[in-house]
Amino acid sequence: MHKKNDLSMEHKTDELDSWKSWVSVGCAFASTFICFGIAYSFGAFFDSMSSDFNTGRSATSAVFSITTFIFFMGGMVSGSVSDRYGPKPVLIVGGLTMGLGLYLTSLVNSIWVGYATYGLGVGIGVSCGYVPMVAVVGAWFEKRRAAAIGIAVTGIGFGTLLMAPLAANLINKYGWRQTYVIFGILSVVILVLCGFITPRPPAVAGQEPKKSLRELIQTPVFRYLYISAFLNTLALFFPFVFLIPYARMQGIDEVLAASLVGVIGAASILGRLGFGALGVRFRPIHLLQIAFFLVTTSFIFWMLAANSYLMLLAFAILLGTGYGGFIALSPTVAAELFGLAGLGSILGTIYTAAGFGGLLGPPMAGYLIDTTGSYTVAIIAAMALACLAALFLIPIKRIMSHQVG
Repeated sequence: MHKKNDLSMEHKTDELDSWKSWVSVGCAFASTFICFGIAYSFGAFFDSMSSDFNTGRSATSAVFSITTFIFFMGGMVSGSVSDRYGPKPVLIVGGLTMGLGLYLTSLVNSIWVGYATYGLGVGIGVSCGYVPMVAVVGAWFEKRRAAAIGIAVTGIGFGTLLMAPLAANLINKYGWRQTYVIFGILSVVILVLCGFITPRPPAVAGQEPKKSLRELIQTPVFRYLYISAFLNTLALFFPFVFLIPYARMQGIDEVLAASLVGVIGAASILGRLGFGALGVRFRPIHLLQIAFFLVTTSFIFWMLAANSYLMLLAFAILLGTGYGGFIALSPTVAAELFGLAGLGSILGTIYTAAGFGGLLGPPMAGYLIDTTGSYTVAIIAAMALACLAALFLIPIKRIMSHQVG
């Protein structure tokens, strides 16, 4: 009996890094493409919704903030459910919820109702389509985990690259409400298909948790990583809401302005692939710190840009590269620090930090912009927060070096 179990576990181990592993990468790419492509195209809807609802920057940006909060907080639940039951039911629920939420948002006449329909619909949809899929890819690979996750999450970059300009064109042609109906249909079709196609990862021998989730949360390493992620996302999600309105305020064409978010997406693809490849040779925690410093540096270009489209492009490229590194490396860092067992639950818990950052960052920036009449203070604040995020990784590096020594 014992020998039979050993053979079974050996067979499951042999499945790692197999063709099934790459099917999971393709499904994760498609899932993150549609989820984040829709969520990060919100800036293209910003002016139309603000005008329709007669709301200021802070109140309108709260739609995105609530959504970000829900999808990162929801990752704690979706990751845990996926660990237990596999990705299929999670993806199907996510697709149906996202489609319904976008359809209902197309009907609302109050921003307050939109907080619920868009926030819950898109928020739950993204939480079901992101954290579980990243954990699934991580569990399917052993030798090429960093590269595989890097490729999988390029879906976020391609979605951001293509969906924001697509949204701007559809809004010009059909209006923002009908555009959300179209996006709702796409989300249902893609996420439900991914649910039926994504292979459930095998259980691997030796994958025993180093500590319980409750014990992990109490460790200094987890706390430093959590604070760092929170500070970084406070800064990171500000441009996804306000970069397009800023560019339009500077007289830049509507589609060109929306394309800046697309450039962030394109650069993030390079960041994900580049940092993912480097993760095979270098410690992921060192690379993550570099990514955070790239985010810090990018805000200098925005601060100096004024109406220069080239400077805004430089900002978008640097921000996207650093953002791509953050997305690609975070799961790898978590796997290295805490192990593969229950990775979905661990990632979901870490990403609640991003949920709080996404909830607070854009409204805080909107408040600073509204009260000062300028973007400068908000940009400087974002730059300082990103720098602090990088500095909070230093104690983790020291602890890891001490453990190795």
